[in-house]
Formats: sequence, structure tokens, C-alpha cells
Amino acid sequence: MLDIKNTALAVIDVQGKLASLVHEHERVSTHIQYFIKACEIFTIPVLWSEQAPDKIGETVAVIKDLLYPMVKPIHKRSFSCLGCPEYVEHLKKINKRQILVTGIETHVCVYQTVRDLHRHGYQVHVIADAVSSRHQYDNDLAILRMRDEGITITTAEMAMCELLLTADNPKFKDIMTFIKR
Repeated sequence: MLDIKNTALAVIDVQGKLASLVHEHERVSTHIQYFIKACEIFTIPVLWSEQAPDKIGETVAVIKDLLYPMVKPIHKRSFSCLGCPEYVEHLKKINKRQILVTGIETHVCVYQTVRDLHRHGYQVHVIADAVSSRHQYDNDLAILRMRDEGITITTAEMAMCELLLTADNPKFKDIMTFIKR
């Protein structure tokens, strides 16, 4: 079960033209945006990575505009975010053990990051409707593989409601604006 006091969000590599080439890219982008806004309401910290932005491009504007300047991107060359010392340092600094994961591509950077987080003892929750790959079969196989490796697979709505715990939560009304869309 997600614990709002122990949770962080990872936004992984939603960059350049690649972001528009992934399967169901509009749905993925919308759910990532909703979750960034929800994290602001919940005061959940966000980790933001960019894979080789000099080659792939920066994070797409609709997501970057929600994050910057409160959060700054961590540039990396390794597929796994944990292969980047600056990312690992920031992860340790925020001191959260549950990580919600969004981003692209599911079968490469998302999968390798999730695998490494899990191996380092983090409770990882992949938001299945906020990750994707260029090819649906790569996305689907990566989700199955992560689930088989013991990683929790969830959806944006499931995770938001899990963080709320109850309709009596004072943040319920604000969060419902995302869920109803």
C-alpha cells in the first residue's frame, strides 16, 4: 500500500520526438501530467531524468513546464537512472522508499531503472497507463516482466486513490478533477 509520507514520483525521459512516437503517447502524456499535478497537491517529491538530451532532445514542453523550475532534470547516459551518480544522490537525499514510476520507453530506461530500484530495496509501483514504448509489444512484455520480478503494476487512478485512502481526505476534491477527465 502506498504511504504518502514515503512516496516519490520518477518521471523518466519523456523527451523530444521520441515522446510523440510511443504507443498511445497522448494518454501517457496526460497521465504523467496528472500525476505531476497530484504530486504537487500531495507534496510528493519528483525525480526527473533526461536521457542524453543533447541527442534526444529536452523533455516535452507540457511536462517540462509543470516541473521546472521547482525540479531540475538530471541528465544521464546510462539507461537505468541508478547508473547516474547524481540521480542516486538525489534519490538518497529525498529519503523515500516507495517510488511511483512514469516515462518512456518502458522496455529500456523505465525497465532498467525499475529493476535497479527493486534490487536496491525500493518498493516500486509502475503506473502502467503512464509508461510506454514505440511498439506496444515491447511495452506489454516489459510490464509483464516487471510484474514477474515482483514489481507492483498500477494505474494513475489506482495510485491516486491509494494515496488518498478515503473520500474524506481534504485533497479528494482536487484529485478528483484528474480522475474525472
